[in-house]
Amino acid sequence: MEKLKLYAIISGRVQGVFFRVNTKNKAYELGLTGWVKNRWDGKVEVACEGAKEKIDKMLEWLKKGPKYAKVTNVEHYFDVKEEGFQDFEIVF
Repeated sequence: MEKLKLYAIISGRVQGVFFRVNTKNKAYELGLTGWVKNRWDGKVEVACEGAKEKIDKMLEWLKKGPKYAKVTNVEHYFDVKEEGFQDFEIVF
């Protein structure tokens, strides 16, 4: 099974809409590890790793976000280098 790491920066109305909590829930649902955090510039940053097909599903979800979010852009890249995250957490 091919594993990937996804790093993404999500723009739009993504803070104050429970984006981080919902991202963590989606990561648990997909069995991914990593982290999510709010950035000073109003964007949300995500790093996660897991099976390629699960990473692809997470990326598709990030492009929409939770119910009250309005995602306008997702900058992202993939890496094969694993960080060895143990869990998925919200970073402050």
